[in-house]
Amino acid sequence: MAGKKGPQKGTGGHGRRKLSGKGPTPKAEERPGHPAYRRARAAAKRAATTPAGSARRGRPAGAAPDEVVAGRNAVVEAMRAGVPAVAVYVATGVERDERIDEVRKLAGDHGVPLLEAGRSELDRLASGAPHQGVVLHARPFDYLHPDDLLRRAEEAPEPPLVVALDAVTDPHNVGAIARSAAAFGGHGLLLQERRAAGVTPSAWKASAGTLARLPVARAGNLVRALSSYASAGLMIAGLDGNGEIDLDALELATGPLVLVVGAEGRGLSRLVTETCDVTVRIPLAGPVESLNASVAAGIALAEIARRRR
Repeated sequence: MAGKKGPQKGTGGHGRRKLSGKGPTPKAEERPGHPAYRRARAAAKRAATTPAGSARRGRPAGAAPDEVVAGRNAVVEAMRAGVPAVAVYVATGVERDERIDEVRKLAGDHGVPLLEAGRSELDRLASGAPHQGVVLHARPFDYLHPDDLLRRAEEAPEPPLVVALDAVTDPHNVGAIARSAAAFGGHGLLLQERRAAGVTPSAWKASAGTLARLPVARAGNLVRALSSYASAGLMIAGLDGNGEIDLDALELATGPLVLVVGAEGRGLSRLVTETCDVTVRIPLAGPVESLNASVAAGIALAEIARRRR
């Protein structure tokens, strides 16, 4: 606008006709075409294909479903929980809201590359799950070999205490059990490779970040791994609703021990039960048939810790 007093700043209109702002200028690494954006995108792709992180090659859209978090709320919660991320992808032209703004802020705070991607690319990365224009690509968890977990447990000043999971399929239970193991002096978690949940972003969130500090091993054959631990001098105690003794009578708690927790519903498998030195039941006062796997593990670990004190 120009007037008698010279050029003046425009108002941008009034009422319904006023112009709406586009918000703060995005960071350089968030603007397609900017050199910083291309560098960040290339760094994310390199991180996604490094041997330490994954054996997969090519685009992050080939990530396994359990390495992906899709949806605005889910991504915000995962980043708050510190889930290790390779990159966060935001749909090109996505409508911004409080959750998108928080995703951008958390990515900057944690040093996670924030990249734009087309809807089709996000659909592939999320394996068809609703993503609301936001997908987090998590770094695959770095598991130990069962022998390495045993070695670490034996190096501890107190008797080894390992928690083994027999075909536990709920990642929330895996995370909750990991949290209890860390809280009550466990030296590590032993999981199965097949037909069982691993350390996924859901498990990481349920553990409240303790999986960043608790060693976790994965065994191709759980019975063989338990037998190896038994040969090394550890006693094997399995949690079972029809166990031989009450938890209160577990004298083995103060020595080298593997506590085996069974799957939700069916409990311990036959071969794992035969490998156990003893099966233990939690005495229940009320008319309750069974407890959730993570609840039962927490109770048993608390009793083991009490006896060790």
